[in-house]
Amino acid sequence: MTNVRTSGGVADAAPAADPAPHGSHGQDGSGGAPAQGPAGLGLHPDELPDGLVVADENGRVTCFNAAAARITAVRPDEAIGRPLESALPLEDLDGRRWWPLTDPYGGLATRVGQPERNLLLPGGREVLVSVRYVRERPAGPLRRLVVQLRGTDARRRTERSHAELIATVAHELRSPLTSVKGFTATLLAKWERFTDDQKRLMLETVDADADRVTRLIAELLDISRIDSGRLELRRQPVDIVAAVRRHVQAYTTAGHRPDRFEVKVAAPLPALWADPDKVDQVLGNLLENAVRHGEGRVTIEVAPALLKARPEGTEGTAVTVSDEGPGIPEESMSRVFTRFWRGSKRGGTGLGLYIVKGIVEAHGGTITVERAACGGARFRFTLPVGAPAFLSQA
Repeated sequence: MTNVRTSGGVADAAPAADPAPHGSHGQDGSGGAPAQGPAGLGLHPDELPDGLVVADENGRVTCFNAAAARITAVRPDEAIGRPLESALPLEDLDGRRWWPLTDPYGGLATRVGQPERNLLLPGGREVLVSVRYVRERPAGPLRRLVVQLRGTDARRRTERSHAELIATVAHELRSPLTSVKGFTATLLAKWERFTDDQKRLMLETVDADADRVTRLIAELLDISRIDSGRLELRRQPVDIVAAVRRHVQAYTTAGHRPDRFEVKVAAPLPALWADPDKVDQVLGNLLENAVRHGEGRVTIEVAPALLKARPEGTEGTAVTVSDEGPGIPEESMSRVFTRFWRGSKRGGTGLGLYIVKGIVEAHGGTITVERAACGGARFRFTLPVGAPAFLSQA
């Protein structure tokens, strides 16, 4: 690992001629020449994004890089040369001192390290710590102890995101389930007292609330698959124009004015291979967003396009959905496709556009949002149109 000399040499791959920055001076315990890094990269400890602390066979600190100083608030010159337990006093979450507890120098010689875990710095601040035991031979004496330190900010952000997701789901489930429970209990207890019209109304409400729960569960499954990279696509030929017209017809059948929607098609369009169910999901979310949060006419444009991020000449199909509403504030544009973003207080979980982005990117496409010419929001997604590999090889 890191070989550092008190004379200002380099640590683990820094060129011998380069002076080491503060925080990397020390003795490697062997008195050898400076070590070179993989393939002569010349990597210096202070260039590492994570904290690095190295102790020699006597347990004294020989390397304390800049990231370790930032995480622990200990200056490198205060740590170099001190016993590891004194320079880096760590405790577990039960308040026990970590180094005497694990005894890296006096414990079993077969150990190779400690997996990453949460430990506490003085003052109670949490830090993620993993340790590597470096031995000259298997089961031999410990030659060097290499400690990696990482802050917990990223993990806390993930935990907060999960907590927000759980809270949102609980809130969204409570309302329809309360309605379902209330209406079914009422019908079971007083069935004979209601007219057929009243029964139908209550059953229709139960049916609508059950659909709402089903949609929420589907969104949660989609998020899980997108986050884990397991979103499956069943590609087949898709008539994107027919899909757009089908969605528009569903809105007009539901009572919206036909003149509120305008479909523009720039023909000819290349053949599109995509997952039709996922494309329907993207179109449904974008149109619902335009109808619910926008105003005036909703315009859907379908046109061929070239994908700039793909090999030159790769064709794509671009679909643009715009409205004439108040639009999205400029400062919110960068957050539109994040979890829980809501453009207004008109309901919704705030998960739809996050899922839309995940579906489009799973197809190899892109999606953007900007202000429309008439002032509303303008969403544009582009999907590559190439046929599956097994067809192109035929």
